[in-house]
Order: sequence, then structure tokens, then C-alpha cells
Amino acid sequence: MAKPLTRVLILGVGAFAHSVLQILKDHGAEVACYLTRDYGHHGPKSVAPAWFHRDHPSLLTVLHEFQPDLIIPMGVDWRDQPWAADLLAENWPLLSPTGEALDIEVSREKSAALSREHGIPVPRFHLVQNRLEALALMREQPRPYVLKNPICSPFSPIHTIVCETAEDTLGWLERIDYAEGVFLQEYLGTAEAGHFVAVSGGEIVSLVTNQEYKRAHTGNLGPVAGAPLAGIVEQDAEDRYGLARQLIHPLKPWLQASGFRGILQVTGIQHKGVWHAIEYNVRLGVTTGALLLRMLQNPLEVLGQIVSDEPATPRWHPDRTTGVSLTLAGYGYPYVVPSVPKLPVQVSGEVASDLWWNEVDSEDGQLYMTHHQNLDMGHRIADLNACAPDLNRARAQAYEDIRKVRCLGSYYRLDLGDSLWPPGTPAS
Repeated sequence: MAKPLTRVLILGVGAFAHSVLQILKDHGAEVACYLTRDYGHHGPKSVAPAWFHRDHPSLLTVLHEFQPDLIIPMGVDWRDQPWAADLLAENWPLLSPTGEALDIEVSREKSAALSREHGIPVPRFHLVQNRLEALALMREQPRPYVLKNPICSPFSPIHTIVCETAEDTLGWLERIDYAEGVFLQEYLGTAEAGHFVAVSGGEIVSLVTNQEYKRAHTGNLGPVAGAPLAGIVEQDAEDRYGLARQLIHPLKPWLQASGFRGILQVTGIQHKGVWHAIEYNVRLGVTTGALLLRMLQNPLEVLGQIVSDEPATPRWHPDRTTGVSLTLAGYGYPYVVPSVPKLPVQVSGEVASDLWWNEVDSEDGQLYMTHHQNLDMGHRIADLNACAPDLNRARAQAYEDIRKVRCLGSYYRLDLGDSLWPPGTPAS
């Protein structure tokens, strides 16, 4: 039987760390945060003790002091840290697959090849190392491609570029940075959705289905942002859209052979009536993790079962069947902004939704959007999450509350739920 969790350490920053810290604290855990980047500290520090990686370059010193029952990394870049080998050698309770099992997210080429090997439909894909290889491919197989970094990392020179025609693709291939190579994935349309499962105790347990609004602006316009601008999450223990049955369960022999244990998400595109796997992730998720935890009556128990490699037994809130996430994006996001002043962030009135702070700073009791000087992009200010018995009520609550948060030039998507939902619906 899984040991009850009393101490949880989050590795991360911003709204994603802030939300998980607060929710698990609400369920009785003693929580703390290891701040892995140089920004997004206000939210996590407002609810928990925190250690900054520059002051504590080895996570092991923090672990020996805090003695957590569970460590939750918000990204996969922990594996590249100088302390990673010691973390694994000391057998700390990590909510993440390791070794070969981690490759399903980290390497896009390995993930696609693995899917194909197990009979899972995937878009055609190619890995090229330079512009000449890319242009040669386009001469041989001219079609629209989605351009991605080959190794999933927030610091890669390429962020996802969705090209809808061969001409779009050719234009971008002349401009992108080939320092790490480029992964080209055939464009199959916009009927996209995701599904989360817990993998532990030899079982695959469906949790939620989700939809992410990845483009920056209302109407699915603008560039694909570094993280989604909105999302919908639905309790889905029955896998009613077939995403897990078609795109995850065929991997069960590999999951067992690789020792995979943790959260697994698949993102799929429905093309000609068939789901195709376009990406796998092994963490709680940018827009989904907090909503998933809020929907569970027993999140600490479920996380404890997963990290102890026992079958997960989620118990769901009957009045939180649907959740939504809305991001308040700051001046300029996601475009390059040379310099923006310290803009105040103000909240007027009571906010019923969960309000998770991202790139804000606090000074003398006043919140400010993080100053852009010497940074290359606009910022995400906050995420607002709401759960309800149905989509309409959750959406209405989130929109009511996001209007209470003000920062000059900020914006949010106005079309949550108007397209892409239910899963398998293409963007209008």
C-alpha cells in the first residue's frame, strides 16, 4: 500500500508550479518549491518555502534538508542537470519516468518510430540536419509540414511552426535555425485533442481528455505560442473518444519493458476519421495538470500510488466534471519586444476562479508584470482556472474573473469552447 504523502517538492516556476503547490497544500501536504529558472518566482513563493537554483545549484542539498515523499518536475529538463545521476542513485520518489522511458517525450523521432512500431498511426516525419537536407526533402515530398525542435526542450532554437501549405513550409525552411536539426511532421489539419492516463502497477488508467488552444489570438489566429493560451479539460475515465485505446494502450508492452511509471499524455490529430499520435508528454501538463488535480477528491493518494508503482484509484468530484483554463497574456506576447516598462497588475473584486501567477513581480505590496528589459519576449501574466458540472458554467466563471485582472496591453482569447470541442472538431 502506498505510503501517505506528507511532503511534496515541486521543481518549476510560474503558474504551473504555483497551482500544483497550492492544490496539494489544500489537501494537507507540506509543500516546497525548487525554482528552476530565473523568473516566475512570485506565485510559488506566495504559498510555499522555495530554494532558487542559483543559490542552491545541487538539488540534493535541498532534498536532504526537506526530505520529500514526492518530487514533481514540471518539465523534462531535470534529466540534463549535473545532479540528475545522484538523484536517481539515491532513489528519491520522482513523479517521472527515467532512462529509456523518458525518450517518449524527449526525442520526437524515437517517439514517432516507437508509435509506428506498435501499429499506432502517426503523420509522416523526417529529421533533417540543415537547410540543404530540408530543401531536398521538399523537392522529393512537397507537402505542408509542422516544424519542431527534434529534442523537446524549452531552450531549443525552434518553437513549433504550423505550416498549412507547401509554400508556407518552404518559406520557413529558409529562415529557421538548424543548430539542433529540424523535425518535420506532416500537417494533418486542426482536429486535435489530448488524453491523460496514469501508468503504474501494470495498469493504464484513463484520467481526463483535454484540448489546448495553442495559437495566440481569438479565432485560432497568430503564431503557436510557447504554451497554450486556453484549454478545456473533461473527466474521462471511460476514454469516450478512444484516444487512449488507439494511441496509448498499444504501447503497453513497451511501457512495461521500459519500466515506465508516471503520467502519460498523448496528443492526437483526427485525420480522415482516424486518430494519429503527434506527441507524447510525461508530466502533469501546462494547462491540464492543475485542473486534473482540482477534479480529483484524492490527488495525493493517486500521486502516491503512481510513484509507488501501484494501480491508481482516482475518485472524482461529481460537480467538477469540466474545467477551463484562460491565460492573461502580457504586452506583446508572444512576439519579440525590445523593452517594456514595469507595468502594474491590478485585481478588482473577488475572484472565484483559481488565479495562478506566472511572470509577475511584487514590490511594496504591488504586483507588476515582469520587466522586459534584456528579455526577448512578452510575458504570460496569469492563468485563471475554473471547474463546474458543464463547460458553459466553467467558461462563464473564468471569463467573469479574468475581466477583473488588469495590466496595460494585456489580452486573452475570447473563443474558448467555440471551436475544437468536442475532440475531433477542426478549428473553424
